[in-house]
Amino acid sequence: MVNAPERRRVLVVDDEVSIASTLATIFARAGYDSKAVYSAEEALRLLAEEGWIPHFAVLDVCLPGMHGIDLAILFQVKYPECGIALFSGQPATETLLNEAREQGHSFEILAKPVHPDELLFRATQRGRKG
Repeated sequence: MVNAPERRRVLVVDDEVSIASTLATIFARAGYDSKAVYSAEEALRLLAEEGWIPHFAVLDVCLPGMHGIDLAILFQVKYPECGIALFSGQPATETLLNEAREQGHSFEILAKPVHPDELLFRATQRGRKG
């Protein structure tokens, strides 16, 4: 018996429950295995305890506790095949981006609100690589 191909996994991390849940639902309807969590720490627990490693992660920059850029850096180091899309509605994220650049990490931040089609496109593009 031939096993069905594994569905691509997408993780959405946003402290705004409605945004995270809605995006996870949109990815699920597009055929992805998606999960929504509401903090960086919750995302790390999911990865550590369940071994659920995403192929693509949508990360809000402004999160309680660890912010999204630190989480993105951690993903780049531990899960280099995971594509990352950072998004934010806060203008103060430029400082965080500059700090990341000084550490050798470069990220693009999409401005909220991000159209779901843009995120689906980015997940698809990343899926071809990883």
